[in-house]
Amino acid sequence: MTSHPIPFGRIRPRALFVWLVALVTFAVAGALAGCTKVPAKQEPTRSDLGVTSAAKQEPAPRDLGAETPRRRELTQEDLRARLSPLAFAVTQEAATEPPFQNAYWDEHRPGLYVDVIDGTPLFSSRDKFDSGTGWPSFTQPLTPHAVTTREDSTHFMTRTEVRSASSGAHLGHVFSDGPAPAHTRFCMNSASLRFVPADDLVREGYGTYASAVGASAIAASEAAACAPARAGEPSAGTTGPSGCEATTEVAILAGGCFWGMEDILRKVPGVLETTAGYTGGTTAKPTYDDVHTGYTGHAEAVRIVFDPKKVTFASLLDDWFFRMHDPTTPNRQGNDRGSQYRSAIFATSEGQLVEARAAKARAEKSGRWRDAIVTEISRAGAFTPAEGYHQRYLERNPSGYTCHYLRD
Repeated sequence: MTSHPIPFGRIRPRALFVWLVALVTFAVAGALAGCTKVPAKQEPTRSDLGVTSAAKQEPAPRDLGAETPRRRELTQEDLRARLSPLAFAVTQEAATEPPFQNAYWDEHRPGLYVDVIDGTPLFSSRDKFDSGTGWPSFTQPLTPHAVTTREDSTHFMTRTEVRSASSGAHLGHVFSDGPAPAHTRFCMNSASLRFVPADDLVREGYGTYASAVGASAIAASEAAACAPARAGEPSAGTTGPSGCEATTEVAILAGGCFWGMEDILRKVPGVLETTAGYTGGTTAKPTYDDVHTGYTGHAEAVRIVFDPKKVTFASLLDDWFFRMHDPTTPNRQGNDRGSQYRSAIFATSEGQLVEARAAKARAEKSGRWRDAIVTEISRAGAFTPAEGYHQRYLERNPSGYTCHYLRD
């Protein structure tokens, strides 16, 4: 076959122009089609799922006014398991611990006082002062919103109750007889607080509050001049010049090794707290090694905080103390011998002195004991808690030694 050249000379100019335009358009369209990729099927991105990539966007500042998920509310069973009986009675039942016989009334170290339930910071040592009342006292809370107040008309008086804003725990009361310039006195219960020393703030996660704590900036109040005696007054049901009424009471009993006594007494209904320790001697801050020699004059004893509405001091003596040990053996209980194992009642008030003498007389007439009862009765002095390994010893060591049991 013979090819023939296109006879351009025979094509009209207008037709030639149209043919050239069509040819160029077709070429351009093809080139564009070859450079454009058809998008493949893509997986959904984190944005499509409503999740913002942390690498591309900084987290937004927390909106304190926005609703945030609430922690599960603690039930009464949760709180009973978490708190000591005394802390539960104070925070949940608005009990008031005894003055001068609580953890922080005489605490002077710099640090932070936090809610015993949820750890919320409530008070600073800088605002703590000696009110002379026997309870830890502060001129103000750490922040105005840390606590809430409401009227309290119990115990035949009108006062202003203070509660933790975060947990709702009862803390104490606020009065208008504090130091200038605010003249407020936040009278708190030690059992509703936990003290975090300044040296431990960072370790416990409170490092940002370091500048808010320090040595007490307020001198001791002149109210100390009218304070009740530090030997334990006022007892439960008595209102002192502080305006606070103690709803709990303290008893200090000795009857041999404190392991066995403490194990029985902590289970008594109405007993809120027990502490093994030393009292009745002449040396300051005795240790077990000191007392064990028998030369310090101290007795192994148990300090009991109790609710007198649930168990009276007389009942503690009649139904428990004079039944759990042999009060007729001087300076001895079971295999333990020495003055540190003597039978003794250390009364924390005049009322307890009267009750103790009456209970001793009842025990002598009960016919339970053949020999004379030799239990000593005296006013309580300083009480030094025993070393940690002695506390609740038989609870942690059920097979440990004891000579205590309840006699019929």
